[in-house]
Amino acid sequence: MKRLFKGGTIISGDGMKQLDILVKGEKILAVGENMDFQDAEIEDVRGKYLFPGFIDPHTHMALEVSNTITADKFDTGTKAEVAGGTTCIIDFATQNKGETLAEALDNWHKKADGESSCDYAFHLAISDWNENVSQELAQVAADGISSFKLYMTYDSMIVDDKTMYEVLTRLKELGGIAGVHCENSGIIEARLEEVLKNKGHRRDVSDYPGTRPPAAEAEAVNRLLKIAKCVDTPVIVVHLSSAEAYREIQRAREDGQTVYVETCPQYLLLDESKYSLADGEGRKYMIAPPLRKKKDQKVLWEALSEGRIQTIGTDHCSFTWDQRSAGMEDFTKTPCGMPGGEERPALIYQFGVNEGRITLGQMCQYLAENPAKLYRLYPQKGTLSPGSDADIVVWNPQTEWVLSKETQQTNIDYCPMEGTKIKGRAEKVFLRGQLVAENGEIKAEKAGKYVLHGVKPEE
Repeated sequence: MKRLFKGGTIISGDGMKQLDILVKGEKILAVGENMDFQDAEIEDVRGKYLFPGFIDPHTHMALEVSNTITADKFDTGTKAEVAGGTTCIIDFATQNKGETLAEALDNWHKKADGESSCDYAFHLAISDWNENVSQELAQVAADGISSFKLYMTYDSMIVDDKTMYEVLTRLKELGGIAGVHCENSGIIEARLEEVLKNKGHRRDVSDYPGTRPPAAEAEAVNRLLKIAKCVDTPVIVVHLSSAEAYREIQRAREDGQTVYVETCPQYLLLDESKYSLADGEGRKYMIAPPLRKKKDQKVLWEALSEGRIQTIGTDHCSFTWDQRSAGMEDFTKTPCGMPGGEERPALIYQFGVNEGRITLGQMCQYLAENPAKLYRLYPQKGTLSPGSDADIVVWNPQTEWVLSKETQQTNIDYCPMEGTKIKGRAEKVFLRGQLVAENGEIKAEKAGKYVLHGVKPEE
């Protein structure tokens, strides 16, 4: 079957063009002006923007953490993603201690295969490093995974500086790249002990951000970049939250290093005052790194406006209020993470485009083009071009709506930005030519496919 998207405005990093799109099956067949095909079903998109399907490069579906498992597995979490316009996620397949990389990937395929409503790829999070794992990496890369995750904190995942150097060296040999969670574990542990010593308890969520200060993020970013400089390889700083850490990245770039940066909507729109909400409500906003100050938001938005941040992911990692309540007597027992897969495009459009902080083209770059290129999905994903997957978001700039737990697809009993008014919405979402969501309602479930991303990207 052929479908002709007629009368819309295509958005890309190069700007806006009024062009029609002809889709045949799962692929884009042609793009051009005033196209007409008698045997094509017409999709009237006059007055609408056409984005390539958005890519969420940072999700945690069905993750076992803090003695629980995220509320969103691949079934509900990917429904949330497609409802907002995201047609592909890259989730973190996590190697537990003692596992081979093949075992880790097999575990994640069991969670995702046949359950996902959008396409999906995997980063591989490495926690256990030895010669066997180093050798196994060659096969993993050959089998279509190009990106990996390393943690500089968390007892079960942390890698020391020597391991960081060795992993980065091996990834350089194989043509892979690492995204790194940057926080100084020692500072965090010492600050947590101080709270307990000074107060006799850790019940007050308002104490949480002080245990993971911007300096802890900045120090870890600095250390990562010094190690990467010794290896002479690019790296990705994920979920950047603070101006102090961003300055470390600026200095490294001025010194000639290639550093890619991801931030998230929560760091652009929410601040640490959330941790002082009454009745423990602040636990809903416990993430790592924590929410920062408004001045940090300003720096991150400026960096986006200047094109100095490459991607906006979500770090989608959802928990119900009941799961959050595990930290009622000690906030360290609260599972950290927030949802975001459903809201991300709308939030970036409302507070980025509508408020003049970024352009439509930049929105397309941060949510689609750049993650596709960085994670080697381009041009299969991230562009509305002949031969690309027919992942198309029909965006209505006039639709007015409100974020609410009552209408969200995310599988939790609250909405972190409840009541936020939005103008602009993913009206229709097509995954490889199939309508999968319309105005937040799911039209087709579990249509997602596993996507390889090991092909060398175009320069």
